[in-house]
Amino acid sequence: MNAVVLAFIGDAAYSLYVRESLVFASDYKTGVLQKLSAERVSAKGQAKLIESIYEKLTAEEQEIFLRGRNAKKPTKSKNASVAEYNLSTGFEAVIGYLYLTGNYGRIDELIGGENNED
Repeated sequence: MNAVVLAFIGDAAYSLYVRESLVFASDYKTGVLQKLSAERVSAKGQAKLIESIYEKLTAEEQEIFLRGRNAKKPTKSKNASVAEYNLSTGFEAVIGYLYLTGNYGRIDELIGGENNED
């Protein structure tokens, strides 16, 4: 599957994962939840996360990350550098791949601790 399509699915799956984990881990009002979610789901937040977990990726996940990172994207980020946007697209491609293959446990292994800091 096209890496940008994987990233499209990964963006939605990661956003849902973040929102769900924030709701279950806190008693915040929706405005605070939205702010916390936006920080993590942003290209900058995803770029920071992938830099911290890249070494945990399997060889196959690293290959998918590189395909996503290097793919020609139809849009540009408004609030992130090109490098951050490319990293976040690679991250989203990995999450999309894991989501579509039903490997939810692996998603949790990679990003589970990140979403429980608050």
